[in-house]
Amino acid sequence: MLLLLANAAAAQTQDTPTDGSNTPQRPTIQDQRWEENWSVLADPALQTEPLDALKYIPLSPDGQVWLSLGANARERMESVSNPNYGTPGEKSNTYLLDRTEVDADLRIYGWQAFVQLQDDRAPGKLIVTPADADRLDLEEAFLAHVGDLGDGVLKVRIGRQEFAFDQQRFVSDRDGANVRQAYDAIWVDYETPSWRIISFVSQPVQYKNDAMFDDYSDQSLQLDGFRVERRDVGPGNLAVYYLRYKRDNAKFIGASGTEQRNAFDAHYANDHGPVVFDIEAMIQEGSIGGRPALAWAFGERSGYQFGAPWSPELGLQIDAASGNTSSHGTFGTFNPLFPNAWYFSLAGLTTYANLVHVKPFFSVAPARGWMLQAALGFQWRETTNDAVYTIPVQPVPNTAGHGNLWTGAYLQLDVAKQVNANVTVGAQFVQFQAGDTIRAAGGHNVSYGEVQVSLAW
Repeated sequence: MLLLLANAAAAQTQDTPTDGSNTPQRPTIQDQRWEENWSVLADPALQTEPLDALKYIPLSPDGQVWLSLGANARERMESVSNPNYGTPGEKSNTYLLDRTEVDADLRIYGWQAFVQLQDDRAPGKLIVTPADADRLDLEEAFLAHVGDLGDGVLKVRIGRQEFAFDQQRFVSDRDGANVRQAYDAIWVDYETPSWRIISFVSQPVQYKNDAMFDDYSDQSLQLDGFRVERRDVGPGNLAVYYLRYKRDNAKFIGASGTEQRNAFDAHYANDHGPVVFDIEAMIQEGSIGGRPALAWAFGERSGYQFGAPWSPELGLQIDAASGNTSSHGTFGTFNPLFPNAWYFSLAGLTTYANLVHVKPFFSVAPARGWMLQAALGFQWRETTNDAVYTIPVQPVPNTAGHGNLWTGAYLQLDVAKQVNANVTVGAQFVQFQAGDTIRAAGGHNVSYGEVQVSLAW
C-alpha cells in the first residue's frame, strides 16, 4: 500500500506544473532520487523550504553545473508469529528495520554523477538475512548522460544503479525489504514519444553484513536484458523483453549447479479510466547443473474505479507459477529472479514458485493523502510434487511430495497516509490460516503486522 502512494506521487514529474500554469514547480520526491531535477531552485522564488540551499548548490556562473544533496530514512517495526510458518522451528519475533540513505547528485552540462550510501540495521531480529541488514555501504554510484538523438532521447548509465520493471514481479529494486537491490550495470535507453528500447548488462549486487563497504558483484551472478516498449497499443501500453540469467552454485529441490535461464516476458497495462489492469507472463528455459529447465509464470491485477466519493476500487489479483513435477527430466520450478515482496504482502509468505493465487481486494481514499485497502488471498500449489515456497524462493521443509494442493488463505489490511511531500506513514496486517499440508509439515498459522514511517528530503 505504501508503494501505491509512492507510485501516485512519482506519476507527477518534476517539470510538470501543478497549478495549470507554465511556471516551473518544485520537483516531487521520487523512489529513485537520481530522477529528481532540482535546478528549478535557481529561481529564488521557489526556495521556500528549509535547507533548500543544499538542494541546489550552483557551481558555475551559467547554472549548468550544480550539486544537490538528499537523504531518506525509513523506520519499520515488524511483529510476526511463526515466521515462514514456524518451520523449521522459527520463533515469533518483534524487531525494528532501520534504513538510512544519503545521496549527492552532481550535474555537469548534460552529464550526471550520482552517489548514494545506505546503512541498514535490523535490531532485535533473530534471523538476519542479506535482505535485512547491510552496514554502511555503497548503494548506488554511476555516471549518466542524456542527449538528443534523432527524434528521441538517448540515456546511458554506467555503474552501480537500481532499476525495476512494471509491477516488480521479477525485476525489482526490492524496496519492500530493508536492503534494496542494486545492479552493477551498463544501461542504454532510447526513447521517442511512442517507443522505448532498453538494453543492459549487469552483475546484481550481493550483500554482506560483515564489515562496511563489503558488498560485491562478480560473474557468479549475472542478469542481462533487452526490452521494447510501445505506448498506446489499444487501451494500454505493451512491453516485451528478454532476460539472460546466470547463477553459480544454485540449489533447488531436485536440481543444483550452474543455473542458466533465458526468460521471455510480455507485459500489457492500462492505468487510466475506470477499468485498470496489469497483465504479465514469463516463460523460462535453460538448465540447472546440466538438467534442462522449462518454467512459466503469470500475473494479473485489475480493478474497476468507481466515480464516487472516496474513489472506491474493486479489484482482483490472479497469479500462477509452475512447480517441478518430476525428479527426472525437465526441471519445472519457476525462479522469480529478483521479486519485490510487497507485490503479495510484506509478510513474505507468497512468491512466484509452484503457486496458484487468487486475491480480491477493495480500496478507498477517504481523504486527501489517505489510502485504505482490504484483501482476501487464497493459495494453492501448482503441483503437489513440489514444495510450498516463501520469498524469494525458499522451500518450506517437508512439503515437497506431501499433502494436497491447498496452501491456505489470508486476510490483508493496509493503511497509508502521505502526510506531506516528505513524510509517509503506514501499516499492514496479515493473518494467514495455514492449510493441512503446512500443518502436517510442522507449520502453523502466521500473524504479521508492521508500522512504518518514511522520511525523504
